[in-house]
Amino acid sequence: MSDDHDLDYSGEGTLVCRGKEIAVGVKIKGYFQPLNGFYTWYGRIDKNDALGTLLAGRRTVAVFVTPEGRAECVVGDPDFWDRYRITGTSRPPYHIPTTLEDVESIAESEHHS
Repeated sequence: MSDDHDLDYSGEGTLVCRGKEIAVGVKIKGYFQPLNGFYTWYGRIDKNDALGTLLAGRRTVAVFVTPEGRAECVVGDPDFWDRYRITGTSRPPYHIPTTLEDVESIAESEHHS
């Protein structure tokens, strides 16, 4: 993935899958698809031994929880560095700007950084 400033969410969360709660770090990006009206988000879960042991390389449906929300997701196959892919099609489990004021506020804070 690219630099963290290009991400929609980079941080900690909890993955709830197969009856377990596992604290994970993630890097996620998303986009709104106006043709079908869905918001799709995707990214990678940082290497996590507990998750690797639980999933053993298999895909699963899970719930990803952050301090800002929760959403159903699919945890996909791991890459060469044992980072599992995470994808969802729904309101993401993190804040996204939904008003012009939100977008302008983000643009102004980035301009002053």
